[in-house]
Amino acid sequence: QVRLVESGGGSVQAGGSRRLSCTASGYTFSSFTVGWFRQIPGQEREGVAAIYGGSLRTVYADSVKGRFTIALDNSKNTVYLQMNSLKPEDTAMYYCAAAPYYVSAVGILRASTYYDWGQGTQVTVSS
Repeated sequence: QVRLVESGGGSVQAGGSRRLSCTASGYTFSSFTVGWFRQIPGQEREGVAAIYGGSLRTVYADSVKGRFTIALDNSKNTVYLQMNSLKPEDTAMYYCAAAPYYVSAVGILRASTYYDWGQGTQVTVSS
């Protein structure tokens, strides 16, 4: 059974850091494209970062570029989102998602591109 599980959410002060993890069972991330998304209630899900499991090429939304880093640990079949210099506007429910390889550049941060989703983990950044 394909399953994605996120962890690492919680409360953090502005300027602090947090690392989110997404672990897959049922398939290996190395054969998929993996994205991190976030959502505030009442708003559309926003693409944050993505990584091609094979090439390890990464893509970031402008809002997090230079602050967030996505990485894949093949030995643990886990994708991480390292979040530094957090801002209150980063507060959201964060989801990881997987899509069949290959995903085009235009769709890599588009939620509709992805088929498998985790349950989400809440990140709250206080000022």
